[in-house]
Amino acid sequence: MDLSQIKLVATDMDGTLLNSRGEVSQSFYYLFDELRDLGVTFVAASGRQYYSIIHKLDTIKDDIIVIAENGALTMHKDQELQTTEIDRKTYLDLLDATKDLKGSQVILCGRKKAYIENYGQDFINMLNEFYGRYEIVENLSQVVDDQYLKIAICNEKGAEKYLYPSLKHLEDKLKVKVSGKVWLDLSHNDANKGHALKNLQKNLNISPGETMVFGDYNNDLEMMSQATYSFAMQNAHPNVKAVANYTTKSNDENGVEHMLSKMIEAKKKELS
Repeated sequence: MDLSQIKLVATDMDGTLLNSRGEVSQSFYYLFDELRDLGVTFVAASGRQYYSIIHKLDTIKDDIIVIAENGALTMHKDQELQTTEIDRKTYLDLLDATKDLKGSQVILCGRKKAYIENYGQDFINMLNEFYGRYEIVENLSQVVDDQYLKIAICNEKGAEKYLYPSLKHLEDKLKVKVSGKVWLDLSHNDANKGHALKNLQKNLNISPGETMVFGDYNNDLEMMSQATYSFAMQNAHPNVKAVANYTTKSNDENGVEHMLSKMIEAKKKELS
């Protein structure tokens, strides 16, 4: 590996940069300062809401690019770089397709905020970890004054077993993505991290050979294909390990930081 040529780093959040308690390590911030000094662009790419991502990375939010909602929204310093939304008819069709998913909660991920029906306080307590702005509405079909970026569905028994089989028939028209153990996302086909990252690379004139990415779940698969230096976390889903070119330590062992340290060392050596 010649890590000295890296100009862009993109990392997933949950299960990757964040540890199992949802925390960013202090060592990451020290490494980020070095990345910035070396001119490396840093991208946080997550299925999370934009406002949740910048809350987690508040102290550096103006120095990073954010790919949110699994690629449906790309932001920099509150400036919208790219948005890929679902039209209203498709949105209503998807609501209809999800209405019989028993034991599941449906979230409309809008540009302004997220919207949920009243699923009870326990669900709201969990939601607060992933959504910085949301509103409880009587009926999701009545939301009209916003863009429809994504529908996220939660099933605490497991998304791969209890959600995906019922929705995989939609894959010929939409992106149907198991994005976590309990999460499945429905979005426009172009609303994925790989497509968003490819647009960034084009705009920044950065090649896959100059790109390093980290991920752990199926919503990171397209992003893996955009980087020569693609790393699956040790705790990653088998699908991600199968397509990544490399592996690193788990999120609880600071696997991202481990490789960033090696990359920074390589770049400093190249400069000396």
